[in-house]
Amino acid sequence: MKDNQWSHDTKRWQRICMGISGTALAVLLATGVTTGNMSHIFSQEENPAVQTVAPDELAGEEKQIVDTVKRASEAVVSIANKQGRASDPFSNYQGNQYFNPGEEDESLTTVGEGSGVVYKIVGDKAYIVTNHHVVEGAQALDVTLKNGEVVKADLVGSDAISDLAVLTIDAKSVDKTLEFANSDEIQPGQTAIAIGSPLGSNFASSVTKGVVSGLNRSVPVDTDGDRISDWDMNLLQTDAAINPGNSGGALINSTGQLIGISSSKLSATGVEGMGFAIPSSDVVDIVSQLEANGEVVRPSLGVRYTSLTIVNPEYRTSVMGLDEKDTKGAFVTEVVPNSSADKAGLQKYDLITEVDGQAIESYTDLKQKLYQYKVGDTITIKVRRQQEEIDLTVHLEDAIDNQNAQPLPFGEEEQEQEQATEPDLPFDF
Repeated sequence: MKDNQWSHDTKRWQRICMGISGTALAVLLATGVTTGNMSHIFSQEENPAVQTVAPDELAGEEKQIVDTVKRASEAVVSIANKQGRASDPFSNYQGNQYFNPGEEDESLTTVGEGSGVVYKIVGDKAYIVTNHHVVEGAQALDVTLKNGEVVKADLVGSDAISDLAVLTIDAKSVDKTLEFANSDEIQPGQTAIAIGSPLGSNFASSVTKGVVSGLNRSVPVDTDGDRISDWDMNLLQTDAAINPGNSGGALINSTGQLIGISSSKLSATGVEGMGFAIPSSDVVDIVSQLEANGEVVRPSLGVRYTSLTIVNPEYRTSVMGLDEKDTKGAFVTEVVPNSSADKAGLQKYDLITEVDGQAIESYTDLKQKLYQYKVGDTITIKVRRQQEEIDLTVHLEDAIDNQNAQPLPFGEEEQEQEQATEPDLPFDF
C-alpha cells in the first residue's frame, strides 16, 4: 500500500525495528494497497512463448503442492478496510475520522487491503482470522471470496499486541476452512507456502513457496503509537515471499495445514527473503479469546514504567547505588492509586528487577513476563528502592480494573506542583 494511504493506520508496524549484524533494519508491514492501474510496475515487453506441462506430467511432490494449494486457496480471502475521507479536517489525534450519525457506507473508501483465512464455520457464520493492522480503524469491512463474490464482514474482536483480529461473514458462500497445525512441532527447513493478496484483491490467491527459515524470532514493535517499542512479538521466519497485501494471509505446510498468519517482512537494502508469520499455536489461543470476549484480557500491575536509561547517571549511582552502565529492570514513573501495584506497596521510582524469580532484562521485558500470567494470579516481584531490595506480593487485576482505580494526573498544574515538591527528580528534564 502507498504510504500516504496508511499514514494513520500503519501506526506501530512501520516503526518495527530489528537489530541484525549491528544494523537497525526497518520492518515493512505487509499491508495491502488500494487497487488501481499498476501497469507501470511491469515490463512492457511482449510475453515470450511459454512451454506448458500437462497436470499428469507433474512430478509427485510438485503435484502434491499444486493440489494442496488448490484446496487451501478456497479458504483464503481478501479484506478491504473502508474508512472515511482521508482529507477530512475533523480527524482525531490517531488519524481516525469522525462521521455524521447515519452516514452511509457509500461515503467510505477503501484505504487498504489485506488477506484473511477462514478457519471454521459454525451455523450460518464463517470465522476469519486476519491481522489487527489490516482492520484497524475500519468503518466497514468487505471480504472478497475465492470465487470473486464480495460480502460484508463483522468485526468480532481485535488485539493490537498480538496483531490478530477475528471477523465473521455469512457462511452461505463458504464451504472450505483451513486446519491449524501445531506450530510447536515445526522445524526449520520445512516447506512454507504463503497464500494471500499482494497489492490487493486484483492479485488474490497469489502463491509463494519457501521454507521455514527460523523459529522464535523476537521482533520489537510499538503497540501504542509513541514511536517506542513496547512489545516483542514471537514470530516464524520464512523465505517465502510476503508482499504488501499478504498480511493476515495463510502460511501453510506441505499438507495444507495452517502454520502461521503472515504478518510482516524486512525491507532494507541488501535484505531479501525475510518474511514473518504469527505461529499457529499462538493464533489459536488468541482467536479463542477474541471469539469469547471480543478482546484479550491481560493482567496489569497498574503502573507506568520506562527504561532505566532515561534516569540520569548521578541518580543511578548516588541514590540507587547502581553502576552508571546498568540498564536492566523497569523503572516505575507512576503508580495508579488503589491499583494492584499500589495495594502491594510498589512506589514511584522503584526499579522492578524480578517477577517470580525471573530477571527483568529491560522495561519491555516486564510486559513480556507479566503476560505469562492470568488475571487473578498472585506473583512476587523484586524491586530496588534506592539501595534496598524488597520483595512484594501482587494480586494481578486486569487492565480495566487498574485503569479505573483512579486516573493518573496529567494536568499541567499538577505536574508543576509535583516537580516543585520533589527537587531531586531522577530525570534530566
